[in-house]
Amino acid sequence: MKLHNKAYKEGLHYYMEGERVVFTALFHVLRGQCCGSGCRHCPYDPSHKKGTQLVKKEFAKLKKSK
Repeated sequence: MKLHNKAYKEGLHYYMEGERVVFTALFHVLRGQCCGSGCRHCPYDPSHKKGTQLVKKEFAKLKKSK
């Protein structure tokens, strides 16, 4: 899958659930901020609030490995 000229890997950045693409917490952390769409694996605190950049502590290691 290519988004914005970057190559993302299935199983690492997203997975398929039927016809739907489900993005992982890693994908969202790499995005840099919450999109506000109510994503299942939203790593931001508070969740689902567009523009939030604070990562929940259980996902902080993902941010450091960018």
